[in-house]
Amino acid sequence: MEPGNHSTVTEFTLAGVTEQPELQLPLFFLFLGIYVVTMVGNLGMITLIGLSSHLHTLMYYFLSSLSFIDLCHSTVITPKMMANFVVEKNTTISYPECMTQLYFFLLFAISECYMLAAMAYDRYVATCSPLLYNVIMSHWAWFSLVWGVYMIGLVCAFAHTGCLFRIHFCKFDVINYDFCDFLSLLKLSCSSIYVNELLILIFSAINILAPTLIILSSYIFIIARILHIRSTEGKSKAFSTRSSHILAVAVFFGSAAFTYLQPSSVSSMGQWKVSSVFYTIVMPMLNPLIYS
Repeated sequence: MEPGNHSTVTEFTLAGVTEQPELQLPLFFLFLGIYVVTMVGNLGMITLIGLSSHLHTLMYYFLSSLSFIDLCHSTVITPKMMANFVVEKNTTISYPECMTQLYFFLLFAISECYMLAAMAYDRYVATCSPLLYNVIMSHWAWFSLVWGVYMIGLVCAFAHTGCLFRIHFCKFDVINYDFCDFLSLLKLSCSSIYVNELLILIFSAINILAPTLIILSSYIFIIARILHIRSTEGKSKAFSTRSSHILAVAVFFGSAAFTYLQPSSVSSMGQWKVSSVFYTIVMPMLNPLIYS
């Protein structure tokens, strides 16, 4: 770009989920209810596991870690989103605050992908190799998996956020949503975003497809093991539990894949808003109910 064709952006305006005034208040109470349920469910799960000594097992440690991620994931986005429903003018967010929100959003979203994969692997070992479970899934193995989950999230979030600092934003500073996501930020760029889009496609493919393959492989072996159960009641109970897990994973990864595994030029903002609600707001609320 020629010098002077872009200006230094110090803050962004969040356009919100909808521009229809009659929907603002109902949506506020809807998201408030979802956020309260999310907080109560995840905080309750962490507290219960921490206080109950008989729940101090690796399976519940994984569940507690997932609840912590969901708690943080929802808190990064939902409060700012709700504020936009009750103010007369669209809320603004400073450039540093926007980059910070984006970083932590990516950190917890990517960490959740791999935490779900680690939990699926844990259930695979417990179901298919119960006699070797304590050997394979030691406390050191659990610590290594959880540490690896957060390290992947940290590195990927840093790469995406750092890459955004290289682009210039035009004078149009309205983000067509309620939080800072790199897809909405890229639409405001007045410089080349080829590197950013390439990075999104590569990282999204890895961070969505790799955990999905791990989860699918684990559950295929688990289902094969369940089919050998002679008791019809035991088989039915096992299938009902696993099917709810698979459904939750399908919604989370499906909505994320729909959002990020396509070029921004062909993605619809309306469809992106709807799909992003599932993995950013709805799933953190449902996970404690499903996995507990």
